[in-house]
Amino acid sequence: MDDSKRQAVDRYEPDTALTRLIRIPVRIVVLLLVLPVRMVWDLLAAGCHAFDRTVLPPVRRALGASADALGRGLEWMFGGIGWAAGWLIGTLVLIPLRWSYTSVLTPLGRGLRWLGIAVLVPAALGLRTGLARLFAALLVVPAMGLWRHVLVPAARYGVVVPLVWLYGAVLTPVGLGTAWVLGKMWQAMAWWLGLVWQGLAATGRGLGIAVAWLVMTLLVAPASWLHRRVLAPVGREIAGAAEVAWRIAGYLSRAVGRGMAWLFGHLIGVPVAWAYRRVCTPVGHFVRDVLWTPARRATAEAGRVARGALATARETVRQARRDAWRALVGGTGGTRSGEPLGVPARTLGSTTTVPSAAQASETSLLGEKLVKQG
Repeated sequence: MDDSKRQAVDRYEPDTALTRLIRIPVRIVVLLLVLPVRMVWDLLAAGCHAFDRTVLPPVRRALGASADALGRGLEWMFGGIGWAAGWLIGTLVLIPLRWSYTSVLTPLGRGLRWLGIAVLVPAALGLRTGLARLFAALLVVPAMGLWRHVLVPAARYGVVVPLVWLYGAVLTPVGLGTAWVLGKMWQAMAWWLGLVWQGLAATGRGLGIAVAWLVMTLLVAPASWLHRRVLAPVGREIAGAAEVAWRIAGYLSRAVGRGMAWLFGHLIGVPVAWAYRRVCTPVGHFVRDVLWTPARRATAEAGRVARGALATARETVRQARRDAWRALVGGTGGTRSGEPLGVPARTLGSTTTVPSAAQASETSLLGEKLVKQG
């Protein structure tokens, strides 16, 4: 922690002897505890970076290619299944349903609609009108006369008039007297309850003041002093020591890493490079110049000789085949290659037919052109 931060933190809490006493031991202990953690952290970070640079890209590419191939296979498979399912559903379900709807249900619905409009609706209307008139004639008229001339007068003089007299002559005086008595009793009870509440409130205030004084004196003040004088300085010093120790551990970890890299380079890298330059390179040049180059040249020369021998053998076989053909079908014996003398027989390039001449071969003798060019 630098001076500006320390001044900002300790503006209200000055540096005490306790903080100066525990600062150096706390930093040493925290450094010893943080150094292994920082070295393990740097080692894991380096391993993760190396793993991410070397292992993950091929794995990602392989997984991407596998996922693409799997997606194409699933798309092809499910596409075929969906097409077959759609064809089956359309053939076995939709077409029969459409035929039944258009050929059966639609005419049946039209017939039922006509039956309802032409027969059932008029019959229902006539039945409703007749039943309504019958109900009105048998029940409504007698019920209205009974209600008007019997039930209404009986309810008025038998129930309403007695209840009104009972409410005005009996219940109203009794209710007023009861309300007056209850009001007086409530006033007396409220006065006594007010006195009791005032006494309880005064007692509670005294007890609250006493308890608050005890708590502030015995708990809050010592805890505040302990936090301000001990815990806060110790916490700040531990935090500052952890920050400083983390930076120092980082420097030490990088120094150890550079030392290990230097040892690895000088103990393994330098000998390997020297062996590559001084041993492997001369041996490779010797093998290339003495063994590999002559063997490659000899192989190429053998290949050329073999190709020449095969070309000669093929030309010999072609010539023997032409001589045998001429011996079988006839022809000039002096000419061995080139165009035939006289009028040729019918060939692929000619439409003239000579009765006394034998038909020429329809296969192109490419060997003759090769012999001429050679």
